[in-house]
Amino acid sequence: MLRTGVISDELWELIEPELPSHVGRRGRRWRDHRLVLEAIAWRFRTGSPWRDLPEEFGSWKTAWKRHRRWSTDGTYQRIFERVLAEYGAAGKLDWLVSADSTIVRAHQHAAGAPSARSTGGEIE
Repeated sequence: MLRTGVISDELWELIEPELPSHVGRRGRRWRDHRLVLEAIAWRFRTGSPWRDLPEEFGSWKTAWKRHRRWSTDGTYQRIFERVLAEYGAAGKLDWLVSADSTIVRAHQHAAGAPSARSTGGEIE
């Protein structure tokens, strides 16, 4: 059972031009970008480690490397901007924000009850 289907055909047509091309690239051709994006989406939806990626997505290393590359080379930013421009203008954008503990941190003093300093006086 293939665990895909997160990326609709309509969305794929919109974002495919923003993904890097294999033209002019040396070496073997890249694994299918759509399958790799599905793998990345599966990983973030489930919160699983990269190594637990189901076999039907291919090597977890491929998905991880592509995710890392796209995070640093601006690919994700271009995809976001394109989707925002097309779907946002049409009012078809249904927002979902994913935040996990790797990017959201509480201040070290945010772990307990209010202190006397934070309330401006004695704790009642």
